[in-house]
Amino acid sequence: MVNTISILGCTGSIGRQSAAVAEHLGLRVAALSAQRKIDLLEEQTRKFRPSFVAVYDEEAAKRFRIAVADMEVRVGTGLEGLIEAASLEESECVVTAVSGAIGLRPTLEAIRAKKRIALANKETLVCAGELVMAEAKKHGAEIVPVDSEHSAIFQCLMGREKSELHKILLTGSGGPFRGKARAELESVTPQQAVSHPNWSMGAKISVDSATMMNKGLEFIEAMHLFSVTPDDIQVVIHPQSIIHSMVELIDGTVIAQMGVPDMGLPIQLALTYPQRCESMFEHLDFYRLRDLSFEAPDYEKTPCLKLAMDCAREGGLAPCVMSAANEVAVHAFLRGELGFNRIYDAAAASVEALGHASAPDLETILEADRAARIFVTENYL
Repeated sequence: MVNTISILGCTGSIGRQSAAVAEHLGLRVAALSAQRKIDLLEEQTRKFRPSFVAVYDEEAAKRFRIAVADMEVRVGTGLEGLIEAASLEESECVVTAVSGAIGLRPTLEAIRAKKRIALANKETLVCAGELVMAEAKKHGAEIVPVDSEHSAIFQCLMGREKSELHKILLTGSGGPFRGKARAELESVTPQQAVSHPNWSMGAKISVDSATMMNKGLEFIEAMHLFSVTPDDIQVVIHPQSIIHSMVELIDGTVIAQMGVPDMGLPIQLALTYPQRCESMFEHLDFYRLRDLSFEAPDYEKTPCLKLAMDCAREGGLAPCVMSAANEVAVHAFLRGELGFNRIYDAAAASVEALGHASAPDLETILEADRAARIFVTENYL
């Protein structure tokens, strides 16, 4: 169990829940980072008294410095500030809850500083999974997943040899539009798309859940986290979100991790691992469970999921390009500038135009991310 943490993206959904878990566990928060939500960031800073705070946006950082002028706290800005927050010497664990490829460099620096990584930033492994996992192995840094699905797989595999694993069963609720044909979703609004039936999440990840891109990103993440191939992972639609994922062992045994759909649980485990502590969350009541059902994904109705799985098989720059294009398209949809179904169109076109190349180093990956964002902006917005 760690005692001191840094939270990157502390004002987002996962960041706020991480702060609440840290308070519950009595952990010291040594560093915080946010992009520009200064009011909430100030509130968190006054509560946790971190020694360092990074504000990515420079204008917001100026306002924040004024707001906390009465406090002894160093304030950094931009990517350099984010990297300093991630590699702060006094912090044992870094919760990477920022969204997008912006989390890649800070995560790598935290790994090189031998921090535990409580990984909540999907793009880190989607864009540069081989590079990140190789660095973690080289520097002996722990990566403990925060996503509920990957946390479930992580727990199901605890104490088991890799040779015992036959298949990962990656579950997903199917989102708010499960079973609907693509043609029925032409007029979907942002408000409808962010209304997830089971989970309380940020807007971007909620839209990704609605398109099933989120499950595709998790598919790619699982490949890297658990060193498996695409053929070793099966996506299973489980509408109730009670089983968070499963593993099938070579003898046919299936082990599932279950719990209420609350992100606080995997966050807490990432901070207390290998210990477990009393939590502040509701416990699962089996007497209230009516049924647990499962079905196969319909790839015609969820083309984003199929695209992500195809990119996983292609490898190279394809996952990075897809992820970056999807991010731009989702934010455009949330602003009312792009139709719901056009999210897939933008991501698929970007992969076709830019994704068929290898990903030999970090700079190539970051350039592909930048090029995909430009492609979507110029062709779809």
